[in-house]
Amino acid sequence: MEIVFTLGVVLFALILFIGERFPPDTTAITIVVILMLSGIITPEEGIAGFGNSATITVMAMFILSAGITRTGALQVIQDWLIKWGGKSTNQNIFIIGIIVGPITAVINNTAVVAIFLPMIEEWSKKQNISSSKLMIPLSYCSILGGMLTLVGTSTNILASGLAKQLGYKEFGLFEFSKLGLITFIIGLSYLVIIAPKILPDRKPPNSSSLGESYNLKDYVSEVVITPRSSLVGQTLCQSEIQRKFDLDVLEIIHNNTRFPQPLADKIISVGDILLVRVNKGDLLKIKDEKGIEIFPNVQFNNETLEEEINTGEEKVAEILILSNSSLIGSTLKDIKFRQRYNATVLAVRRGEELVRERLGKVSLKFGDLLLVQGPKQSFIGLQTTREMLVLEERNLETIRQDKAWTALGIISSVIILSAVNLLPILVSSLSGVLMMIFTRCLKPGEIYGSVRWDVIFLLAGLLPLGTAMNKSGATEWLANHLVNLGGNISGYWILTFFFLITSILTEILSNNASVVLMFPIAVQVAETLNLNPYAFMFAVTFAASNSFTTPIGYQTNTMVYTPGGYRFLDFVRVGGPINLMMVIFVPILIMRLYGLEIQ
Repeated sequence: MEIVFTLGVVLFALILFIGERFPPDTTAITIVVILMLSGIITPEEGIAGFGNSATITVMAMFILSAGITRTGALQVIQDWLIKWGGKSTNQNIFIIGIIVGPITAVINNTAVVAIFLPMIEEWSKKQNISSSKLMIPLSYCSILGGMLTLVGTSTNILASGLAKQLGYKEFGLFEFSKLGLITFIIGLSYLVIIAPKILPDRKPPNSSSLGESYNLKDYVSEVVITPRSSLVGQTLCQSEIQRKFDLDVLEIIHNNTRFPQPLADKIISVGDILLVRVNKGDLLKIKDEKGIEIFPNVQFNNETLEEEINTGEEKVAEILILSNSSLIGSTLKDIKFRQRYNATVLAVRRGEELVRERLGKVSLKFGDLLLVQGPKQSFIGLQTTREMLVLEERNLETIRQDKAWTALGIISSVIILSAVNLLPILVSSLSGVLMMIFTRCLKPGEIYGSVRWDVIFLLAGLLPLGTAMNKSGATEWLANHLVNLGGNISGYWILTFFFLITSILTEILSNNASVVLMFPIAVQVAETLNLNPYAFMFAVTFAASNSFTTPIGYQTNTMVYTPGGYRFLDFVRVGGPINLMMVIFVPILIMRLYGLEIQ
């Protein structure tokens, strides 16, 4: 009955993960609570994930990555891109690969992609190349580079912790490096030689203005306040037109003087011109009810409208919702976005969908792209938050450039101390965190905002699930049935089977969830068949960390999905061949490189 119940909980978890009704970390903690209530695991075992060395190491690496980001240590790379990037797409992708790959070997790849997204956006404009030709390669190179070392991705660190939990030695810092380097070369070669021919041209450089991309002229208008208007003499706040209608006032022009945000306390006078975001239906209602006139002489096209919004101290830019954002699951109305950030959202792009009406009721998701208008000073503030990413060159005022070399020295020391076995990676990374604070690369209060708490709670919640499967006998039961079904199949094909199944699970769940589910089963099968368990550990770890076929299988794919203007099938067409090559080559390479002959 314990086996049946535990497998039922696993099935329930899979349904929740796939359905995405709740965030993955919430699902993981829910599963832990169910297992503790059932008695399958003890309360101590239920919370053990929070004290697991893998969880703490991942947390420390997030903080170290934030130190690199906050000091602008990687900003100099933009100059390299411009100088050495070349003119062809093939050259561009090659340069991105040889720069991004090694960096993601030591810095969390989501942090690296967050740094490079604005760089690639600006660089593609200067090179007159569509950014959609470069953003998928950026994500894929970061994924491939993450497998060069143990700390390149949280999945590797989690797999190392699982190996220790199952009674085997933890993985060394460069345990995967031989295999990772070969797969990186294979993947980069494909991206440089073949991918440019099939990468979509979704955002042509000669028509990449925001006005055209979002078709601003269809829902931004100018209205004039007439003497008969009921709005005369009221402040914008008192008028409540922004609350009653699907409308945002972007700017007020009074006697040829432009008043930017905040506008709530501005008194509306006869002759004032209001630049508003509003749909045509509500615009006509406001005209009749409030006595305004639609400005008759303004015939906007997208370019002139974008110039109108970007005048003076005002600007418009795109902002990406990051995976650790507290805005996820909330609406713009819930969080009072305009008041909180002194900026107005004009539209929300989600994958192929463009939302321009009833924005206050849209529940935000990871990967959403917001078109935001407001004072330039507001965007400097937005650049400092770790919840959103402004897709433009980072303002140098927001980073501590004088600490850049210090931050690089700290993270290099962490890697070296661990590589030569002077300190375990857990100890060296925590020491690095303290040095980031002591040297003022990070302020003490910034370390909490730099941690991806969703990942930490996901890891802490998934680890007890593995414990429950082992304690209940579910892992052994599944392994025995797989052995019986396998019959006389060779060890190579069993290894390939686990690689393939883990790859599929990663595309529909998450990389960390796939490792926790498949890792103990793979090890149990190897032990039952007297095969080398490390071969199966490596296969599952690599399969979980190499997700290319969907924009939802890996977080860096989600991050470039909307900014690149991609469609879902673009990832299938471009990433599918890489996944296929991995399925074919990785099992063979595991056996050959590590001497793990398994029949």
